[in-house]
Amino acid sequence: MSDSDFREGLLSINLKAIADNYLDLVGRLGTGTRCGAVVKADAYGLGMAHIVPALYAQGCRDFFVATQAEGQRLRSALGEDVNIVILTGVRPGAELECARAGLIPTLFTLEQLRRWVEIREQLQLEAPCALKVDSGMTRLGLSPEEFELLLKDRPLLEAADVQILLSHLACADEPLHPQNQIQLRQFREASDRLRELCPDILLSLANSSGIFLGEDYHFDIVRPGSALYGLNPVPGSENPMRPTVTLGLPIVQKRYVSQPRAVGYGATQEIPGNSWLAVARGGYADGIMRSQGGRGRGWAHGRPLPIIGRISMDSTTFDISGLNKEERDSINSIEILNEQLTVDEVAGYAGTIGYEVLTSLGHRYDRRYIKG
Repeated sequence: MSDSDFREGLLSINLKAIADNYLDLVGRLGTGTRCGAVVKADAYGLGMAHIVPALYAQGCRDFFVATQAEGQRLRSALGEDVNIVILTGVRPGAELECARAGLIPTLFTLEQLRRWVEIREQLQLEAPCALKVDSGMTRLGLSPEEFELLLKDRPLLEAADVQILLSHLACADEPLHPQNQIQLRQFREASDRLRELCPDILLSLANSSGIFLGEDYHFDIVRPGSALYGLNPVPGSENPMRPTVTLGLPIVQKRYVSQPRAVGYGATQEIPGNSWLAVARGGYADGIMRSQGGRGRGWAHGRPLPIIGRISMDSTTFDISGLNKEERDSINSIEILNEQLTVDEVAGYAGTIGYEVLTSLGHRYDRRYIKG
């Protein structure tokens, strides 16, 4: 299928760029640190089934998902030489299924640890787990009080076979935020105490932005996600990662507007007379956020094209008056994501973050995976 043939929008995902981003991150680590990959939410909406093999081919053996269902799909596609860590734990009653699938649940309450031990002892399974402590984000993780209780319950700790200690940074994308140093200090204190009882436990703190905070934050395993997919891990500075996605929308109508006219629902925006519009197939049902209406841009013939009026469920209208006649006649699609119009820039128009832009991309697009 050529770019001119697509009917539902063409989402191109560059697996080579994702692999290059992974290798770039590996190169920023010391020899004692492994680089994992966060592939939750279907690899941030880009297709776990395609992206995981590309990362595996570059040597990645630690994959992080959000749910047990994601982990089971991944395990069925990969061999036993990879670690698959479920970041949101295991729900009550699902421990046996999780253990038999060879998944590593991240546990963050004492009750979860006790249930995990019961399953291991009943079935005599070799089933390791990960442990998460709250170092200051106040989301998932053992509280300081629960962590103290766990350290006093050495039989429980040993029976659980904890192999990884995790925590998560709240402000890693703000290098000067004091919370980073606070969390680093608290994680070090917790890990030092735990290693007295579990000397072989692996430590993991840094996400994508955390990698760029420096070696102190790397420990044994880093967990990049967004940076793999081209989002900027150092906001405010030049993006060190390669862009990975291009999204083009097919034009379904071009029209000349001779007199000033309101455009779209609510008549929120007016286009002057003697203007040209292009209506493209793709709207908020496809992840083009309504908040971009009147603010966002498309791209064609090497220049930006303003989105005008509200975005509809299935269509988006662009002002193409800036194109000359030859360009207008030849244009059959408008890109809304590319190397010039990055995911982070689009997120700025939409008033959100790049994570939401990627994970919102709809399923009606034709998808093309680029390997070279």
